[in-house]
Amino acid sequence: MNKTNLSVNLNKVALLRNARGSDYPSLVNFAKSCMEHDICGLTLHPRSDERHALSSDVIDLATLCKENNLEFNIEGNPFNNEKGSFRGYENLVKDIKPYQATLVPDEDNQITSDHGWIRGDHDEELKLIIERLYEDCSYVSMFIDANLESVDYALEMGVNAVEIYTGPYAKLNKDERVSYIEEMHEIFKYIKSNNLKLNAGHDLNLENLPELIDLNIIDEVSIGHAIITESLIHGLDNVLSQYIKIIK
Repeated sequence: MNKTNLSVNLNKVALLRNARGSDYPSLVNFAKSCMEHDICGLTLHPRSDERHALSSDVIDLATLCKENNLEFNIEGNPFNNEKGSFRGYENLVKDIKPYQATLVPDEDNQITSDHGWIRGDHDEELKLIIERLYEDCSYVSMFIDANLESVDYALEMGVNAVEIYTGPYAKLNKDERVSYIEEMHEIFKYIKSNNLKLNAGHDLNLENLPELIDLNIIDEVSIGHAIITESLIHGLDNVLSQYIKIIK
């Protein structure tokens, strides 16, 4: 039976903290609370404008994960270079040597990630970046849409993992998800047949996650927004316990 792991994204906690210009709530303390549950690790997605996760947050949480034998996943656009207090994506990877680096094609003006990588003029440089990232982490993952062309593109770029963008899936109602998930399952099987680690993330929550887990093929899900939002209503311990119950 395939084991699915949960990585908790703490960007929204950083966003809440930044709203008051202090260290409250503390990302480190919040991370420690998450670690009391059976999670595989933590995720942060720093952007060059540092509107939520700061470079210092990345270093702090990566260190905390290593001290507790957990995985740290740093998401972000690999073309984001050093700017002001932002260290730059590649520099951060070198600084922290994470378990996983997830490459996302987001722009600074995007509210959130809303699509996967597609071929373009950046291909040659992206491939070189991926080769360099392997010097400092075990997995290099590309954030891609759920189609065969995107998987083939990721294979050409040389990554050993992909994260499927699940935003379109999450927008469907329960009945609409039935046929969509069958199509996704075929993509998932193709991914695994090519020996890629299979991750999934974006807009997953307690209501739509179980059907994906029931496919018994996904290696890891990364969830942040829903966990924080649901915790405001039900409490962090209660919500994380429900997620762990689903994936186990």
